[in-house]
Amino acid sequence: MPILGLSPSSKPNHPPHFNIEKVIRPNILSLHPYRCARDDYKQGILLDANENAFGHSITRSFSGEEGVIADLQTTLDLDLHRYPDPSHADIKQRIASLRNVPGAEYVFLGVGSDEVIDLLMRVCVVPGGGEKILTTPPTYGMYAVCAQVNDVGVVKVPLEGRFSVRVDEVKKAIDADPNIKLIFLCSPGNPTGTLISLKSIKALLDYEKFSGIVVVDEAYIDFANENTSTVSLVEEYANLCVMQTVSKSFGLAAIRLGIAIAQPPLIQILTNTKAPYNISTPTAHLARAALTPTAVTSMRAKVSTLVQSRAALLQKLASLAPLGLGSAIGGNDANFILMPVLTKDGSGEPDSERAQRVYKALAEENGVVVRYRGGEVGCQGCLRITVGTEEENEVALSKMGEVLRVI
Repeated sequence: MPILGLSPSSKPNHPPHFNIEKVIRPNILSLHPYRCARDDYKQGILLDANENAFGHSITRSFSGEEGVIADLQTTLDLDLHRYPDPSHADIKQRIASLRNVPGAEYVFLGVGSDEVIDLLMRVCVVPGGGEKILTTPPTYGMYAVCAQVNDVGVVKVPLEGRFSVRVDEVKKAIDADPNIKLIFLCSPGNPTGTLISLKSIKALLDYEKFSGIVVVDEAYIDFANENTSTVSLVEEYANLCVMQTVSKSFGLAAIRLGIAIAQPPLIQILTNTKAPYNISTPTAHLARAALTPTAVTSMRAKVSTLVQSRAALLQKLASLAPLGLGSAIGGNDANFILMPVLTKDGSGEPDSERAQRVYKALAEENGVVVRYRGGEVGCQGCLRITVGTEEENEVALSKMGEVLRVI
């Protein structure tokens, strides 16, 4: 069954054992996507979408609120009374150029990566628990949440050692359960900060017994070394979907823009299934600005500073070892560090109960908020600490030392 909206391609499929039409749910393949007004016409006297022709209702000035309105001027100049562009081809093209893929047809935009995760499950995995996804804990919690919401089963293959993917164990899980449709890999991992090698990912993409899609979540990829992104494999592998975001390296978490990069058939399926106007005009406006050459250069400079700060923070946190803070675990390839809090008796064992007390004391009594991760597989006693500004890092180090002395 052809994918609606997708032009036929003469390009040979790779890997040969993968057929996207056998992965996507039949009712999704036959879906005629909702056609919104702006799919047809974008200019002219627009009387087709029941919009307010008089424009938005935010006035240019309010008594006593001039400062607020001044901050809104650029946004107020947008056509907020019109529904947004449903395709955002210009943003997709900028992302395609930035990530070195052929064109906008390789890019999908979602309301954060969470919408992409949810859509992938909805289009690929039949609800009821018979069909499943595979995750590699400890990992991003939304994979399991979305699976539960969609009534989808979860097979878990825990990471090992310094949180590396056990490819052989993943293959065994696939052999044991042919109903696995999606594999979710987080690289660099959250909360582990560990980068997954392209060799490991290719081993799963090439595995003939897995007919589903490998999804690689690269929310933190800009903090890792160059030439480590799985996007470099997208043109070759039809069974690969890479997720990225503007929340982390671009510092735009508030605008909720997630990205999927994959071959056109899967991108078209996601496009056919998404809500009509999922990306708002203000979000698109800010994203477009963030993807200009000047802004991308600024992003990379800030990422470089954060990577240097990460190394400095690791070094300084090591000085708290006598107070029971263990060495960082994981790969340290993201903008955070995973540190185990140890027992106070000097045994060197991670102590989740103490870590939780440290976490609460930092937040409630010292104004320093880190993330407790002691309940995750392989993360006993761990706190996840985001790399902040130099001033924030210094305060966090000082307060951490004070709290560890008394708890």
